[in-house]
Amino acid sequence: MSRALPKYNKRRVVVIGAAAALALTGAVVVNSALAGESKSSGTTNAKTLASPGTISCPDVASQLPAIPATAQAEVDRNLALLQTQIAEANKRLVDTVGQGGANFVQNAILGPLKDKRVSTIDRIAISIGRKGTKPQGLDALAGCALNAGGAANAGGATGNAGNAGNAGNNANTGNAGNNAGNAGNAGGANGVGTITCPDVASQLPAIPATAQAEVDRNLTLLQTQISEANTRLQNTVGQGGANFVQNAILGPLKDKRVSTIDRIAISIGRKGTKPQGLDALAACTLNK
Repeated sequence: MSRALPKYNKRRVVVIGAAAALALTGAVVVNSALAGESKSSGTTNAKTLASPGTISCPDVASQLPAIPATAQAEVDRNLALLQTQIAEANKRLVDTVGQGGANFVQNAILGPLKDKRVSTIDRIAISIGRKGTKPQGLDALAGCALNAGGAANAGGATGNAGNAGNAGNNANTGNAGNNAGNAGNAGGANGVGTITCPDVASQLPAIPATAQAEVDRNLTLLQTQISEANTRLQNTVGQGGANFVQNAILGPLKDKRVSTIDRIAISIGRKGTKPQGLDALAACTLNK
């Protein structure tokens, strides 16, 4: 049989119970606060990572015609390279958050990415065209867009970035006798300076007759690339920060030159001795 507690015991139980409830409530509040802080922190981090947005590009593989068996491996390498280029651009997008001005992403990331994709897509078309019908209009798939917070087609495949495929890139043709290291096409850029690059033509070995036209086209393309870079140098005066010229002009120019120089070496190597070490001539400098 239970007995009634004395009044003072009841008060003690009430006091103890209230204290316990208070302590428990405090613990819940603290834990809730900590949980809320952790959740908020996680959300912030996710938002920070997502805030630059992501880059997405048109799918090239789905737009290709039947691929000849002899071209399949080369096409696959360049499709993988397209994926790698998008992944690298997305990484650069995250790494350069807050840099440059309003046009930084376009000038330093999307523009250079498009240039790379044009070259890679051209190699795919040329490869297919050797034994089949060369697809037309694929260059329209080269431009990419920045999606704020969207998922980019970054892919995980890593292509052979050193594979220049076959030459014959649809470059401007003309007199390849121009000195590829002379950046004087831009003239005096009103104090902005000019971009100069090492001369490639003078470093080439004997060129087989069957490769001469292709080598000439690519030497001319090297000149065109320098001229375009100097024009861009003038048109973007005052944009970006201290590293703008390197990130938005010199870096992309080097990437283009690497691909073009590789095509020259591959072209010569088909019927002669492939020159080595020409990639060392790809980097250019700003002279003021």
